[in-house]
Amino acid sequence: MKILDDLIVSLCGNDFQVKNVHTCVFWTAVITKHCGLSSTFRDEGPSHDRGVREVGSLTQKTALELAEYAKSDSLLEASIGMASINSLIDIDESKCIEKNAFEIILEKGARKNVAIVGHFPWIPKLREKVRNLWVLEQRLREGDLPAKEADKILPQCDVVGITGTSFINHTVEGLLNLCKNAYVVLVGPTSPLSSFLFEYGIDAICGSKITDSDKLIRSISEGATFKEVTGVRLLTLTKK
Repeated sequence: MKILDDLIVSLCGNDFQVKNVHTCVFWTAVITKHCGLSSTFRDEGPSHDRGVREVGSLTQKTALELAEYAKSDSLLEASIGMASINSLIDIDESKCIEKNAFEIILEKGARKNVAIVGHFPWIPKLREKVRNLWVLEQRLREGDLPAKEADKILPQCDVVGITGTSFINHTVEGLLNLCKNAYVVLVGPTSPLSSFLFEYGIDAICGSKITDSDKLIRSISEGATFKEVTGVRLLTLTKK
C-alpha cells in the first residue's frame, strides 16, 4: 500500500482535529479542515458484523490518525480513512476543469480500446463510441467481466478508468501496474483530488469537492445515492 502511505505522508504538516464522522449507508463523510467524502463499503461474509475500532471516540483523533484507517483490512474502516484523507486535501479549483469522467474518457478513448474498473451509469453510452470496451467488476452485471480478468485486459488498453473505491479495497496499486501504456483516469467521489497521485501513472482525477457540508450530511444521512447528494461539486484535475 505504498500509494496510501505516500499519500498520507504528503498531507503531513496539514493536520486538523476530527470534528465529525458520518458513516451512512452509501457515503461516508469526515469533517476536519474540510469535509471529505468516500463511498461506504462494508465487509461481507463472516466479518460482516465487525465494528469500527475505537467507535465513539473517533472525534478525539486528528485527521491524519484517522487517515491511517484507510490501510485497514476492514472495508468500513478503510472508507472512513479515505474520507479523512479527502478532508485534508486543499483542492485548487483553478487547476481543475469542468469535464466529467465520461467526457474525459470519451475524448481520449474514441475508437480505441478502453477498460473501466467499476460499473458507472454512462457505460452504455461509452460503449457506442469506442472500438472495444471492457467493464471489470467484483459484483457482476450483464456484460461485465470478473475483476480478476484485469491482468489480461488492462495491458491491451489505450485508456483505463479506475474507480476511486479501489483505494478502499486496496486494489489500486495492482491495477495501476497493469496500465503502464494507458491513459489512466481515476473516477468517483472517493478519488483524492491531489496532484501527488500523478507520480503513480494517473493522468486525470475525476473527484468531488464539498461546497456545503450541511447539505451533504443531510442528504447522505437520509440515504441519498450520489445523483441525489447535494452540496457537492464535481471536478477533474488533469496532469499537465
